[in-house]
Amino acid sequence: MTVLVTRPAEQGLALCSLLNDGGVSTLHHPLIRIAANPSVEALLSQLRDSDIVIAVSQHAVQFAQQWLAKHQANWPQNTRYLAVGQKTAHYLSKVTGQDVNYPTVSDSEHLIQLPELNRITGKRVLILRGNGGRELIRESLSSLGADVDYCETYQREFIPFDPLSCVASWQAQKVDTLIVTSSEQLEYLNRMMHSQAQQWLHQQHLLVPSERIAAIAHSLGFARVTNVGSAANMELLAALQPK
Repeated sequence: MTVLVTRPAEQGLALCSLLNDGGVSTLHHPLIRIAANPSVEALLSQLRDSDIVIAVSQHAVQFAQQWLAKHQANWPQNTRYLAVGQKTAHYLSKVTGQDVNYPTVSDSEHLIQLPELNRITGKRVLILRGNGGRELIRESLSSLGADVDYCETYQREFIPFDPLSCVASWQAQKVDTLIVTSSEQLEYLNRMMHSQAQQWLHQQHLLVPSERIAAIAHSLGFARVTNVGSAANMELLAALQPK
């Protein structure tokens, strides 16, 4: 088995290292690059004005923390913090010094079911995220009477690649499994492929972190899709172990 890991930069390398230590051969091919959003001057005032802060990814917290540290500012202590996933929650808890709740299933659908979001009429909610992304959290909380705002702490951009040479290289290295942890990356990877390469791609075993992304994968034509139920590295490793 050789696993193609598409996560960006350090996250992808960390996953590859863990899988390698677990006896799984990997190949790292990031599909996006991530950088700080230089236009977040309102971050501190947004944080201070919010009753609830929701982080949708570890990158969202990381770049917010970098900005606050640069400006010698701290996370507010009278704010309720929530996160979409366990890893993001642990990191947010570390930098804020606060308890951070998160859903057992790491997606927006389960986040909005958290008890902290049951009665939020009139509450001010700030969502930390990257550019673009889903609108489900904002739409759902707004419909319940919350005042919801975004702070896009980082920017994502797709990394161009030559599908012909890449697929040839992946085939030569006997790639038979893919790990793709976001719908944007999955759709980009699929869109970049010409018909013959796409046919090969759809025959490989695909691991995704949620039922929503699994459904997208099936709609694109992927035949072998495993919903791991999490994007956490240890869960991804466990999903690759012999049953």
